[in-house]
Parts: sequence; structure tokens; C-alpha cells
Amino acid sequence: MYNDDFLQNRLLERKQQDAFRVLQLPTGEVDFCSNDYLGLATVDRSPLTVNGQRSTGSAGSRLLAGNYQLVEETETLIADFHNADSALIFNSGYDANLGLLSCVPQKGDTIIYDFLSHASIRDGIRLSQAQSFAFLHNDMNDLERRLKQATGTIFVVTESVFSMDGDYCPLQEIVALCQRYQAHLIIDEAHATGVVGIKGEGLVQSLQLENQVFARVHTFGKACGCHGAVVLGSIDLRNYLINFARSFIYSTALPPHAVAVIKKSYETFPFMEAEREHLSKLINLFQSATIHYPKLVSTTPIQVVIVAGNKEVKQVAQLLQQNNLDVRPILYPTVPKGKERLRIVLHSFNSKEEVQLLVGLLGG
Repeated sequence: MYNDDFLQNRLLERKQQDAFRVLQLPTGEVDFCSNDYLGLATVDRSPLTVNGQRSTGSAGSRLLAGNYQLVEETETLIADFHNADSALIFNSGYDANLGLLSCVPQKGDTIIYDFLSHASIRDGIRLSQAQSFAFLHNDMNDLERRLKQATGTIFVVTESVFSMDGDYCPLQEIVALCQRYQAHLIIDEAHATGVVGIKGEGLVQSLQLENQVFARVHTFGKACGCHGAVVLGSIDLRNYLINFARSFIYSTALPPHAVAVIKKSYETFPFMEAEREHLSKLINLFQSATIHYPKLVSTTPIQVVIVAGNKEVKQVAQLLQQNNLDVRPILYPTVPKGKERLRIVLHSFNSKEEVQLLVGLLGG
């Protein structure tokens, strides 16, 4: 079990102030609580339909009217799958990173984050009261240099799979450094969920490091095929986020039909071994091909072909699109000048022939 006792002081303060928040399930009383002013979110009287089915909302924050049995059951399912003590669902990966990083680190603490971390991580860090420093991408010497200079409670933040380069973080080395310097590791598993590991459990769990990581963020908008995100961690962390994460407290909860899809996804993707195997073969096919442009080494579905110059990369993307291949250019300033690229995402539903066509058009 991960030791995050540093959370308990603020939780205790809330309890002493009689201000400790807990989630409650509906008990069937007459509704004078929800924000469902016109009754459009309520199943038994809503006239709203989508594809012949009633479309229902949650009608409030989960701390008010928006909590319900299905979302708590789904959190338990996800926590069990990921070998975590608890799970808390957020409306999006952005909300999860924003809520987690803005409320856990405090004034006098230090956040050290990978330079290529996602915008949601950076925005969450900006909203915290802690000091923050970037370390060079996947550079363990630079990370250790930053750790030596850190003060207060130390947090290290990175991603398991980086969305623009398609590479992994050196997770075992990062965990070792965090243990050496008593830092708390936060991992965004957005692009690993569903595809990394035997059952798509993500990088942390596939390396059996879940007990060495303070918090994991898994998002549902990529391989899970739906919407939302979850923060995994201790029961104390879950309670802390319920009490202090503003993006959780002040957001209308996901509606039941959205959570039902999340639950169905978690009941489905762990058993898609054949799809993950086919995807792995396509990745190997693309990586082993010789093309006219340099490509980054990646064993993930994200494959990167460097075509320097905004004009040049747009021209190559247009050629691919004219041949019925939907490949988008990533331009400066999203990436550094001279590192403009094609971000190619491979899928289990792509065929070998489609990848061969792609390779041929790239000068293979």
C-alpha cells in the first residue's frame, strides 16, 4: 500500500471544521436538490430521446444530486482491474489532471515534470501553489539534478506514453529516483490505457509498479472509445480529491449512459488480445519499413514521421489524404521548428494492405 500520509493533515482539518465532504447515493426523497429545473434529466418524465432511447443527465455535482449507484460500481470495477485501492471518475482527462495537480501540491512543495508533458498537466501545475520545474524529456540525469534541488513535499509528473513522440517514459528508472529522493510519482496513462500490457492495463501495472506510484490517471477518450477519466490511488487520495479538487466538486457529473459505456468498455477491452496482437504486427511493419523521411522509434500505436517545415509537412499530408489516408500534419509551434511531423496513429482495424499503401506513399 502506498504511503501518502501527507494528505491526512488537510483531511483532518476538514473533519475538525465539520466540513468533510462525502458522496451520498440518492434515497428516493422528493427532489429539492438537483439542478434539473425542467425535469429533462429525470428518466421517468424526460421527453428527450436519442436514437429512440431517453437521454438522461446526472442533474448535478456528485456531492449534490449527481451521485448514483452505477458510477460507484464502475469506480470499484476500474480500481479492481488496475489493482488500486480506489478510483474516482472525472469528466475528462483534462479535468482529472487539473483537479489532481492543482489541489494536492501545496505552497512550499516542488513539482518536477517532464518537459513534453501534456497541456492539462501544465495547466494543473500552474494552478497549484507549489513551485515547479521541468526536466529534459526522459532525461534521468536532469531529473535527478532537479530532485536534489527540490524542497518540501516533492512530486514528479510524467506520462507513460507521450502523445507527440509515441515513446515510453523510463518508468523503472523514474520510480527508483523517486524512492531515493522520497518523491511522489504521478503518471498520466492516457495513451497506454487499453493497449499497453497483456490486458491493456497500462505501463505501471504491466511492470508491477502500482504500489510505488502515488497516483495514476487513466483516460477513456482514446482506446476505451468513450469519454471521461479516472484517478487511481489510495482511499485517502480519493477522499482528498472529493474534498479539494475543484474540477470534481464544481462539475455536473457524467450522466448514467456515459458511465454505462465506460463500464462496458472495461468489461470489453481487457479481452481484446487478438486486436492488440494485430496492432502490434502493424506497428512492427511500419517500424521496419524504409521510407524517404526520418521516423521516430516507437513500439506504440503513435508513429511519427519528421517532415521539416510547415509547408512541406502539409504537402505530404495532402498527398496521403488524396489517396484516402487520413493523416494529419503537426505544425510549428505545436512542435519545435524543424520537428514538424506527420502523427500517424495505427489501429487494430487498419489492414496490412493499408499500412503498405501508407509506406509506399512515404517513399518506401
